[in-house]
Amino acid sequence: MLLQRFVTALVLAPLMLAGIYLLPSIGFSVFAGSIVVLGAWEWANLAGFSAPRARIVLATITAVVLGVIHHWITVDSLIWALLVLSALVFWLLAGVSVYLYPRVTGWLRSGPIKLAIMVPVLVALWMGLVWLKSQPDSALLLTWLMLLVWGADIGAYFAGRAFGNRKLAPAVSPGKTWAGVYGGMATSILVSVLIAGLYLPDYSVQDWLWLMLLSAAVIAISVVGDLFESLLKRNRGIKDSSSLLPGHGGILDRIDSLCAATPMFVLLWYVLAVV
Repeated sequence: MLLQRFVTALVLAPLMLAGIYLLPSIGFSVFAGSIVVLGAWEWANLAGFSAPRARIVLATITAVVLGVIHHWITVDSLIWALLVLSALVFWLLAGVSVYLYPRVTGWLRSGPIKLAIMVPVLVALWMGLVWLKSQPDSALLLTWLMLLVWGADIGAYFAGRAFGNRKLAPAVSPGKTWAGVYGGMATSILVSVLIAGLYLPDYSVQDWLWLMLLSAAVIAISVVGDLFESLLKRNRGIKDSSSLLPGHGGILDRIDSLCAATPMFVLLWYVLAVV
């Protein structure tokens, strides 16, 4: 299984980096939108709509919604930014849901509510990625975000296997440990330090402190994204969101952390750039 995951990652990571570095803005919007549409196809099953027609309909509606947003709202507008950042409110509530599970589970029985949740999860992810692509240092920012999430995943895996005795949220995801969280956070902070050292050499002490906060906050909320998808899968009685990616499960299994991390990264980078 580990070898299969490694081989799949060797394909996925270069594909994402190629999208970041080789595609123009509109091409990247379509590329990121394709990932989100596939995620919507999987989300329909998480929401309890497993029929092929229902899943195709939801994926199609998602594609139309993304097209409408791209056509009617400019990327550099305040409305676009507010829509992305409003997703953070949802992720705070998602963290509460994870913490309270299984004591509070009533809303999990509502298919329409779970469908509505897809908006702050997947649509906001797409909007955040497209916003980052519109920035002057778009390639650096998007690569940084990806390396933060990927680094956290790798660090969490190995730290969890080596030191993972204390469970993080056993009712939601028995395999997650506090050691994994700390390992992932340490790895991501190291990634940020390396990137800043190479590309942002004029940082002040205040900038470095903010950089550490950015990395820690992004990874902390990315853990919520991972756990929240695990909560939905556990409630649905499935192990993976689909079998599209050998060794990795589905698209949602790969982007769950990124869904939560992206709005936080957008917020903190904006504050860092302005301040």
